[in-house]
Amino acid sequence: MPHSPSSPRFARTRHAHGGVRTRYTSGRPSVPASGSLPRLLFLSRLARHRRLLVALLLCVAAGIAVQQLTPAPEHRISIVVAARDLPAGTSLSQGDFISMGVPQDMAISGAIGDPASLAGRQLSSPLAKGQIPTEANLLGPGLLIGAPEGSAAVPLRMADPSSIQLLSPGQLVNVVLTPADSYEGSRQNQTLAGPVPVLWTSGQGGKAGPWLGTSDTDGLVVVAADPQQAEKLAGASTQGKLFFVLINTS
Repeated sequence: MPHSPSSPRFARTRHAHGGVRTRYTSGRPSVPASGSLPRLLFLSRLARHRRLLVALLLCVAAGIAVQQLTPAPEHRISIVVAARDLPAGTSLSQGDFISMGVPQDMAISGAIGDPASLAGRQLSSPLAKGQIPTEANLLGPGLLIGAPEGSAAVPLRMADPSSIQLLSPGQLVNVVLTPADSYEGSRQNQTLAGPVPVLWTSGQGGKAGPWLGTSDTDGLVVVAADPQQAEKLAGASTQGKLFFVLINTS
């Protein structure tokens, strides 16, 4: 007949001389040693909360993965862009521009960061809304950005002011002189320079500014010329009448 856990039991011990000794036991399970009790309690709690621990470990792993995959925040700088469409020749004010933050590696070379520095300047080429202005878009030394070393910006007054309506910055032209002392039937036209790029024209709505140093801009064209061409063009308008010939670059 099986014994219950609490029923008394008899244990038999065999001695070396062959005899058998019977002793009484209580039948209760043995109590573990005191040193192993905390370990048993820890394992018991760990078993009860293993799902929660697994979920926490997964969250930690996911957080580490996201941190590794997330790019570092980009350094942004402030630049100005046109607040509206601005035609060539516009005399600028701070209200013509707004500030915008862009990543540093996306800012174009020569971008302007302070709209106050543009007040009073004049556009040499049109700007569309949202476009970034640079010195190359303004009357002044910036017109020669990218030109060969030693290039000069030379203002010329054309004999036919209305003809410069055909010009725009970037076009290539030959500058032709008709001497003032030539007879009507024997004029010998002379090509003074060409092809030279047009930097600015008064026909684009240009107005006088410090860069030109004159209030009379009617018929003026500014071209970029190398030192030899600039020497021929300087004062050429006093020698006769100046005209231009458009050059086909295609």
